[in-house]
Amino acid sequence: MRVAGIMSGTSLDGIDVAVIDIEGAQVRTVACATTAWPDAVRRRILAVSNAACETSAISRLNFELGELYAKAVQRTCARAKVAVASIQLIGCHGQTIYHESGRNTLQIGEAAVIAERLGIPVVSDFRTRDVAAGGQGAPLVPFVDWLLLRSRRLHRVALNIGGIANITSLPRAARPEDVVAFDTGPGNMVIDQLVARTTAGRERCDRGGKMAARGHVDRALLEVLLRDAYFRRRPPKSAGREQYGAAFVERLVATGLAPDDLIATATAFTATTIALGIRRFAAGAQELIASGGGVHNRQLMAQLAALLPDCRVTTSQEFGIDVDAKEAIAFAVLAHRTWRRQTGNLPSATGARRGVVLGKITDS
Repeated sequence: MRVAGIMSGTSLDGIDVAVIDIEGAQVRTVACATTAWPDAVRRRILAVSNAACETSAISRLNFELGELYAKAVQRTCARAKVAVASIQLIGCHGQTIYHESGRNTLQIGEAAVIAERLGIPVVSDFRTRDVAAGGQGAPLVPFVDWLLLRSRRLHRVALNIGGIANITSLPRAARPEDVVAFDTGPGNMVIDQLVARTTAGRERCDRGGKMAARGHVDRALLEVLLRDAYFRRRPPKSAGREQYGAAFVERLVATGLAPDDLIATATAFTATTIALGIRRFAAGAQELIASGGGVHNRQLMAQLAALLPDCRVTTSQEFGIDVDAKEAIAFAVLAHRTWRRQTGNLPSATGARRGVVLGKITDS
């Protein structure tokens, strides 16, 4: 079955689309691409994320994002010379604008618009069923990590560094109930916000980690940040913009540190919290398989390798999974499971009472 996955994360760096062919337990990527958000849309998403706002703003964005998601699928297919009509199903994560772990969650990007524009059934709103079943609603990608990356002989950890960083611990020959997965804390989110402030919006990320490399880590500030009880709390647990959004960044800026030093400290904060999560809850890991935008930050990846000397650090590319498309691929796989009425969450990862079929189907 040919399925497209659409993912736009908390980092707000764009719309990721992956088109994959699924045959049994095998997944083959046919096309993948990222479409940047228009600046005005990105600002409006930020304005309604974890903020008091008018319902009219959310309703309008919900429909507009549906249009943009549909166009991103068309653009991805055109670049790869793949016929949109060859796609049989779409899985759309949507844009999270509010997430209160274990209580409620809200993603926007109207599935009916996507189905109408493309003439393809759409699975959307994946997180709500897990929350209804007593889970955190996140992380959901670990189920796909278990399907695609588990090993009979190695203890692996799958790491995704998006806006938020999350890990999936896959012990040797792991069964679903053996998997431990959770958000370790910030991924690129804090770094990106600091870069945007420093450059007055001209840059949105620290390309290659160059700004962090110029700065110096403020160890005293880093120690303060690491005292947050979240990092000691046992999984399941999830994080988001509500913890690491504008208010958190204002705290950092108020310290008066030079911009490059702040970015260096934020980078060390991300690397250290990932390493802490692995050491505390995935002890003995032999391989770290990284994906997400943070993989392109050489400073961040070098720090991870230094903090985890007994663990081989590599990327999902080695396993045939594009580092920038992994989450889009994951939601294509989850949509396929929903279409087949198969469960798509891991209770050991989300804390749900049971495995459930995720999402809502909007037929074409």
